[in-house]
Order: sequence, then structure tokens, then C-alpha cells
Amino acid sequence: MTGYGTLAARNNEIGVFMLNSLDLEGRPEDTRVVVAMSGGVDSSATAALLKAEGYDVVGITLQLYDHGAATHRKGACCAGQDIHDARDVAARIGIPHYVLDYESRFRESVIESFAESYVHGETPVPCIECNRSIKFRDLLTTARELGAKALATGHYVASRRLDDGSRALVCAADADRDQSYFLFATTQDQLADVRFPLGDMTKAQTRELARRFGLSVADKHDSQDICFVPTGRYTDVIERLKPNAMEPGDIVDLNGRVLGRHQGIVGFTIGQRRGLGIAAHAPLYVVHLDADTRRVVVGPREALNVRRILLRDINWIGDGELDRAVGDGLGDFRQGAFHSRAAAGVAAPGRRCL
Repeated sequence: MTGYGTLAARNNEIGVFMLNSLDLEGRPEDTRVVVAMSGGVDSSATAALLKAEGYDVVGITLQLYDHGAATHRKGACCAGQDIHDARDVAARIGIPHYVLDYESRFRESVIESFAESYVHGETPVPCIECNRSIKFRDLLTTARELGAKALATGHYVASRRLDDGSRALVCAADADRDQSYFLFATTQDQLADVRFPLGDMTKAQTRELARRFGLSVADKHDSQDICFVPTGRYTDVIERLKPNAMEPGDIVDLNGRVLGRHQGIVGFTIGQRRGLGIAAHAPLYVVHLDADTRRVVVGPREALNVRRILLRDINWIGDGELDRAVGDGLGDFRQGAFHSRAAAGVAAPGRRCL
């Protein structure tokens, strides 16, 4: 299959362990792999592909929240229907499938963190925290406890073995589908045991693969919304968890002149132009959110330009030391300031993500 070499087994004559298609020692049939199955086409195709290659595949689906209104809503991820779809795929390809209740840890690590971030004037990406705290920490631990040599997911990203035996995170071949940004927090220890079989495929190739395996989800819509926001309005979740976050405040220009009022800074994000609720002769954009004073600062497009950015939650998985690697381009770099959940060095397909 695309992205993986011919399967190899142990060469007893010379006493050398050959690597299989997942860069692991041993024959596929002796290699247990847990596949995180969300019920979508990507993870389903991953499970089917590995099963066809002979691996001992175990499918696990995580129940992350009270599905309620999202159960039958199109475009939602991890909704109730997705669990049924994952179970049906597992039965189709003949692998054991388990549903694990991770609701409490998901609420604590992802949902509450999501709401808290908005309260502080940030615009979080909950999928990043889910990958970091749930899938690549808790689920990977579960996979290891089950005797699995690897956890496989349907993400469009790849990892490659380096000369020193460690692994590098590599951007997907399909630049339009690359998900390395969402996996920036993956550590070297996790990369050693996580595999991404779709990293060298396009979405069209994945769907065709699913059709060849006869999977009912081959043409299923991709998830587009935040899975725990059944109404599509994230402010409803924040208002329920953090009622004080919806307190009104002023909308001001760059000079502090009041232009209007708002009903809560959680309804705004940096760069936003539409839905400001104020009239102006020229387009205005949100350029700053002051959580302490509940002020939304707006200005012309050029006011969005910045020459410096402060980062926090840095996860360096590149070569050498971070300070040396950033060089003169980030001479004033200091860890521990503002939040930027992004992987440094993500660029063209096939490039390493540092």
C-alpha cells in the first residue's frame, strides 16, 4: 500500500530482525496494533488496511461526551452514530472492538480548558488538546497495557525513522489534508509508538481504499464541527461552564474611543471582521481582546500586522537544542509567554515538523 514498504519478517539465517511496514520488529501477525476508531472513513480505512496486511488489530472508540443532540447531526465528530459506524466497520473487517468511557477526563482536559481559554481572550483549538491529553496520552497508555506495539490513527501526517533510531514528525503528502498542526504537542516518546498509515495518501485514495474494503463509511461526510458543541454555538458551552464570561463590555478603537458595546469577549476572535455590531466608514477588525477590562479593540486591517510573537507550550522535537535551532530569526525568543499552538517548521509536504 502507498506509504509503506513490502512486509518483511525475521531473517533467521543471519539473526537480524527485519522491520515490518510499521517500522516495528516482527511479523505483522505477531504485532498487535490498537487503532483509534472515530467512526469516520479515515480511521476505518486505517483499521482495514492494517488488518489486510496481517496485523493483530484491535479497534477502540472513545466515548468522550454526552452525545444528546449531536447524535444524528451531520458534520459532528464522535457523535453517537459514529460509535455504531465504528462497531459496524470492526465487524465487517473481523477485528475486536471496544468502546471506552473517557467522558470525565475529556471534560476536565478538553472542555473545561476550552472554556477557560476563551475567558482569557484566546481562541483555542480543542482537537489539539484532545490529541495531546486524551489520544496520545491516555489512549496510548491503554494500548500499551493491552500489549500493543503501536497505536495507529487516521491522521494525515507521517513519521519517519531517523538514523539515531528516533522518529520525526513529517507533513502529509496531501498538503490540503495535512494535520501536523494538530499534532504539534506529540512527544518523542509518543512518536516511538504511534503510527499514521494514511500519511502518504490523499483523501480520494483513502475513500477508494474504503470502497475496496466494502466499508459503509466510504462516502461519509468529514467531521467539521467541535464534537461537544451539539448546537454549533460554542458560546452556549462557555456560558454554561463560565457564566461570568458573558459579561458585557466596550468595543473601542485603537485610541480607546468607545464605538459600541458587546455581550461578552468570548464572541470575538483576533482578525474577526463580521458580526462586530458597530457601523464604520471603513472595515474594522478585532486586533486585541482585553480579558481584564472586557474590552474588544478594533482597528484597520494593517493594525493586525505584528513583528513579534510570544509563544508558550513549546514542544521541540527537532534536532539539537531549541535556542540554537531558532537562530537569529527569533533572537528575542523567551518561553512561557503568550499562547501559540503551532508546530514550528511546518511547511511543504514531506518536510519535518519541528
